[in-house]
Amino acid sequence: MIENMQLTPCTNSDFVSLERMQYLQDGVARTWDIAKVHDSVAILLYHKERDAFVLVKQFRPPVYLKNGDGYTYELCAGIVDKDKSLVAIAQEEIDEECGYLLTEDSISKITSFYTAVGFAGAEQTLYYAEVDEGLHMHAGGGIDVENIEVVYLKVSEAKKFIFDESKAKTPGVMYAFMWWFENINNV
Repeated sequence: MIENMQLTPCTNSDFVSLERMQYLQDGVARTWDIAKVHDSVAILLYHKERDAFVLVKQFRPPVYLKNGDGYTYELCAGIVDKDKSLVAIAQEEIDEECGYLLTEDSISKITSFYTAVGFAGAEQTLYYAEVDEGLHMHAGGGIDVENIEVVYLKVSEAKKFIFDESKAKTPGVMYAFMWWFENINNV
């Protein structure tokens, strides 16, 4: 339950800074406000024994302001804020958020793309990995106050889930599922 909510100006953050870009484009003076944010990694996890995708469900305050619920279904993911390789950050996020211990060589890069292009333009690198119960070391749930719930979505329900507007989800989830159906389970 959300109580005592307040919105205040953000004047100092380790995660976001606001800047105004002024430039000439084809001789026309333009201005654009930009939110500078960290790049990120996201991982589509497929659980072989459960025939299910491993997602995380967590509270996102900006979504709460839009739908009054705030809980989103997302890929396991994290920001790039450490001096480590992207795949090492992905490996760490899989462990922290979902409780699976994988080797770096068991995590495959799918592609990279830009997110929130209208105001942030951060780059996200998408990975894929398969897991099973032998790799499940702990419950996951994130670190500190992340409060992440691990969710298993059966593959047979994934296509319907993509278009279920009652479930808040990221475009990355939908893209990753479509990639999986096209490249891994093309039936």
